[in-house]
Amino acid sequence: MLSPAATVTLRVNGRETTVEARPCTPLLHVLRNDLALNGPKFGCGLGECGACAVLIDGRVARSCTVPLHRAVGRDITTLEGLGSLAAPHPVQAAFIEQQAAQCGYCLNGMIMATVALLSRNPDPDDAAIRHALRHHLCRCGTHVEILNAVRAAARRLRPATGPENVGSPP
Repeated sequence: MLSPAATVTLRVNGRETTVEARPCTPLLHVLRNDLALNGPKFGCGLGECGACAVLIDGRVARSCTVPLHRAVGRDITTLEGLGSLAAPHPVQAAFIEQQAAQCGYCLNGMIMATVALLSRNPDPDDAAIRHALRHHLCRCGTHVEILNAVRAAARRLRPATGPENVGSPP
């Protein structure tokens, strides 16, 4: 028997919002259908492709497999919560700069996984990058550009502490 719909308050992209849904509803469905956030994509519905990735309390999560009730009281960040068209997040800007998209379906997951990686490891080597992205599928073959984008994002986010920046204003 399905549980009845309930009023649920979520914290998405820094704002509290209330939705009416069954507690077992996948978070992805609420994000896309109720909140009109289309960064996370429906890919496989099984948590295997990464297209639906979001950050929950700063960690990558497959929103297609997270029941709504597990997201209550947690900080949920979608692609839309990272930056804007006018002011993209440094990871988004690096992916654009490196032309790391072909069809773009995987990009949501790749970007969210990169943000999570760089928050815990600001200077990842190629092995760490590949490990962080290993469960995010890209069928178009932009793998080299994606690796370049992650490296570029790491450079963008790294504090300027080299000798050439000594004495320069913050």
